[in-house]
Amino acid sequence: MKVQTRWQGGMAFNSVGDSSGYDVTMDASSDVGGNDGGPRPMEMVLHGVAGCMGIDLCVIMRREMDKIESIEIDIDGDRRDTDPKSFTSLDLTVKIKGNVTPKVAQRAVDLSAEKYCSAINSLNAAVVTHLELNGEIQ
Repeated sequence: MKVQTRWQGGMAFNSVGDSSGYDVTMDASSDVGGNDGGPRPMEMVLHGVAGCMGIDLCVIMRREMDKIESIEIDIDGDRRDTDPKSFTSLDLTVKIKGNVTPKVAQRAVDLSAEKYCSAINSLNAAVVTHLELNGEIQ
């Protein structure tokens, strides 16, 4: 897997992935000299974690997907105060609505976080997951 990233001027960079062909423009906040023209690179890391886990959940619960109305993933990432300002911890809340048992949903969340999500497992951060099934915290 490869990406090609090109400077767009200021602090903006456009990045294109070879596996998908999709591109994204990232930028810094105006308080550090950027133009707020796109997501921050570290925010993109969290997008990647959420997308990776979401796809995992769909694969792991594939037999249940016709019973699921929605899946939402909220992530709160804490970063170091000093350089490198990497993530030290991630707090993920997975919200699933549908006719799926808590056991099946929790197993999917745990398998993704602990084994299958490459994005989570690429980070050196403590990860805590929470499951909210049909509005009830499990």
